[in-house]
Amino acid sequence: MKRFIGILQFLTRIPIHIDIGFDEEFHKTMYYFPLVGFVLGILYCLVGFISSIFFDSYITSVNVLISTVILTGGLHLDGVGDTFDGIYSYRDKEKILEIMKDSRLGTNAMLSILFLMLLKLGFIYSIIESGQLYNLIFMPVFARMAIVIASYKSVTPREKGMGNVFIGKPTLNMILVSILYTVILMFIIGGSVFNLNIMSLTKEVFFIPVMILLTRLFVRYIYTKIDGITGDILGCTSELTEVIYLVYIYLVFALK
Repeated sequence: MKRFIGILQFLTRIPIHIDIGFDEEFHKTMYYFPLVGFVLGILYCLVGFISSIFFDSYITSVNVLISTVILTGGLHLDGVGDTFDGIYSYRDKEKILEIMKDSRLGTNAMLSILFLMLLKLGFIYSIIESGQLYNLIFMPVFARMAIVIASYKSVTPREKGMGNVFIGKPTLNMILVSILYTVILMFIIGGSVFNLNIMSLTKEVFFIPVMILLTRLFVRYIYTKIDGITGDILGCTSELTEVIYLVYIYLVFALK
């Protein structure tokens, strides 16, 4: 429970105010990444449900999108900006890492965040409009799981950095447990709460191998640029996974 609270505080802005500190085994909190995603997903859906009582689908989707930023503090959006600023500067490895470390936002950063948020807004709106609001519960779950997948057997080109706590630390057991958590909760919430049939649940579960494949391909691409990954890359991976999941849900469930 202590580790779960620790990573919940680390990955979100949920006011818990319990000082659990950091130690050399903090990376073991990665077991609980999908559970943190479920907490966020439930809150996103709660915002969407309450908002839908008073507003139309568009305003509701805006409110849900805003909640994704407020509840996470925009933690991973910063990674998107830094990643696109660095990788698409078309410089050498050292210069890319220097650009990514710079706190100032460049043109690529601003455009990438803008396009990402527009894509999210559009797909969230379409998903809500089609009556698939509940699917948003699983969006942050897969996004946090992607961080675990990206960190597996990876190295970092930096000696120091927030991402170093996690990069290269996950074991195969961690990955299998996080997948197991996800599948179990998916069937409990999807099957019992939302009454989804076995076919719908199977379609949800099928996103797991899709996410794993795309995450590893993205990591391999980043390796060609900076010979490893950083905390910014992990944040970017999380955000891109959310967009890919929304596209997947739109194509599989919402598109008519």
